[in-house]
Amino acid sequence: MFIILNGKITKLPNGCITINDLVKRKKWNQGSLIVEYNNQLAKKDAWPSIILKENDRLEILKFVGGG
Repeated sequence: MFIILNGKITKLPNGCITINDLVKRKKWNQGSLIVEYNNQLAKKDAWPSIILKENDRLEILKFVGGG
């Protein structure tokens, strides 16, 4: 299945069904992410229940601290 991830057509890895699955598979730090799902902010507690479908749009923003 393909989704649009940060503006690029991306094939989902096998077993990625939810936003939470994708975040874990990519080994992204959940504490530093904001996810926009089909133009709406997806709350972290909803990630396990949001089932990804063909052509869904995800924008993943990672926060990085610095000084």
